[in-house]
Amino acid sequence: MSPPSAIEPEPETNGHTQPSAKATHEPGLSESQAKVQMPKFPGPPTFTDKYKERDYLKGRLAAAFRIFGRYGFDEGVAGHITLRDPVDPTTFWVNPFGVSFALITKSDLIQVNHQGKIIDGGDVRLLNAAAFMIHGAVHEARPDVMCAAHSHSIYGRTFCALGRKLDIITQDACSFYDDHVLYESFNGIVLAEKEGKDIAACLGNKKAALLQNHGLLTVGQTIEAAVFWFISLEKCCQAQLMADAAAGGRGHETVKIDPEDAASTYKTIGTPTAGWFSAKPLFDLIKKECNAEYLQ
Repeated sequence: MSPPSAIEPEPETNGHTQPSAKATHEPGLSESQAKVQMPKFPGPPTFTDKYKERDYLKGRLAAAFRIFGRYGFDEGVAGHITLRDPVDPTTFWVNPFGVSFALITKSDLIQVNHQGKIIDGGDVRLLNAAAFMIHGAVHEARPDVMCAAHSHSIYGRTFCALGRKLDIITQDACSFYDDHVLYESFNGIVLAEKEGKDIAACLGNKKAALLQNHGLLTVGQTIEAAVFWFISLEKCCQAQLMADAAAGGRGHETVKIDPEDAASTYKTIGTPTAGWFSAKPLFDLIKKECNAEYLQ
């Protein structure tokens, strides 16, 4: 038996019943009462003591590495996530070179200044030169960026071999509508200062960059947002690779979302607050799974 229709009939016109565009709601509820009210989003904690803020954020950064490890965003020694230091914003914290993402604790993190000198941190004080060149340039160019994330994830680097930006073909991709760039260059491992500055200049005020023949880079006003944008962008790349292959196999093209609809959706799911809140379950889960051992 077919389910009851959600369309109410309107008065007959020329002998025919015209369907109404209004969906029904529960009896006794007015249309205004039936509308779902979105709750007010919480936000990240605030601190008056910058040293307490540093300690908290280092814990969140260590958790971010555990999340990347869980998603398989590590391969050998490639990949890095950085945190602008709240006490001295001219420096940032980063993972020590050669330590597994899945094992990082907050006491392992190293603090680096904009001259590339390690000034504090754990026992392993090896700095990935590419991490410094890319992230140092981004943090210097973007005072609004607290966190930047880069890794050689499989779908991201595959899509980056196509030399194109994302098509907005899914609701999730709307998070990146007019908010990501393509860096159309590859000059090997980023060991030169100019290359890092070129990447930062290309990124501009956007939240994400597709580094051609390389991988993904995302930034955020919070650690959580940068991490969520990376995971979401990786999945958008995967979705487009699959959709393009499926459409091409049938001789068709994918259906693109109307720009006006994409822009409207972006305002709901593409904001810094949305990025922070969307990552919250990931951080809650990793804390439970590893019993918060990353806080050591």
